[in-house]
Order: sequence, then structure tokens, then C-alpha cells
Amino acid sequence: MNIGVLGGAFDPPHVGHVELARRGIERFDLDRLLVRVVEEPGHKDVATAPQIRLFLAELAFAPLDEAEVSLDPFPRTVDSLQALALDDPVFLVGADEFASFLAWKEPERVLDLARLGVATRPGVDRACLDDVLARLGRPDRVVFFEIDPLPVSSSDIRARAAGGEPIAGLVPGAVAAEIGRLGLYGAA
Repeated sequence: MNIGVLGGAFDPPHVGHVELARRGIERFDLDRLLVRVVEEPGHKDVATAPQIRLFLAELAFAPLDEAEVSLDPFPRTVDSLQALALDDPVFLVGADEFASFLAWKEPERVLDLARLGVATRPGVDRACLDDVLARLGRPDRVVFFEIDPLPVSSSDIRARAAGGEPIAGLVPGAVAAEIGRLGLYGAA
């Protein structure tokens, strides 16, 4: 069974996250994709409680039959992967995350526990990614695959919602509806 893992703060989950998941499922022929909503990310502050982010992620990834959404109590990827103890999963990341991979906690151990599926898109500085790859002890554990460019970020969505600007098209429809209903991120 091919298993993938996609972790993140998902504050909020957006169409880029869903596209990464969809293309990762296709590219690696995944039977299951464990979408892990990190309760307290070690690398960034979150604006929203874990249970709300979990609910939004469940809505966002619902169209993907392979996706199983759960809370991740571990702030660091290596600790989460060790606890999951999966048989050679694919950990999906965007190219922007891979660019900082050497700063992750125990990046070489991450590669022992999982292969990395790195989603690239046109316009990504491939030289930067190649530099990271060249500095790894196990570059064979990293696979690049392309996704369509979706210029969207969670921080931009939060700012748009706070400013009363529309977020339709940036997040799945059900997520946009709940952001509005719950008044998240200052949304009216």
C-alpha cells in the first residue's frame, strides 16, 4: 500500500494545499494520504485553534477519497513520522518548504523515515532546490514533480478576510463559507 503524508498548519487550508494533495496522490499512486493538521507548529504562529483548523481541513480535503485528516500533536516532521512508523511513505511538500529543508529538525532522519515528494511549479528557482539536494546524504530519497501554479498563501487569505475582501477561489467553497460563518480572521 502506497501511503503519503501531508502536514501543515492549514490556517486556513487553501486550493494550493488541495492541488498539492491531488497531484501527489496521482504522481505517487497513493492509496492513502494522511493529512496531518499540526496542533502547535514549531516553525510558525497560528491564528486559529487546532480543532477549527482540523474542521476546515476536513472540509477542504473531503473531495479526495484517499485523504484522511487528523490532528498531529508533534510540532516537528521528524517526530511525527517516527510516531506514525509507516513503511516508506511519501511526505509531500511544496518547493518553498523544501528550500528550507536543511533547517528542519534532523532532515537526514526525515529522509530515513520517508521519501520526499517535492511539488515544483514554473518560476521556482530550481538552482536553490538543486543546492539543497546536493547537500543531502540521500538525494535519491527526493522526487520532484510539477503542479500547476496557484499563487495563494494562507497569510494572504487571512489578510484578505480581515480586510473584508473576497476569498472565493482561493479556498474551497465549503472552507470560505465556514470562514464567513465563524467570522474567522476578522471576516465579516
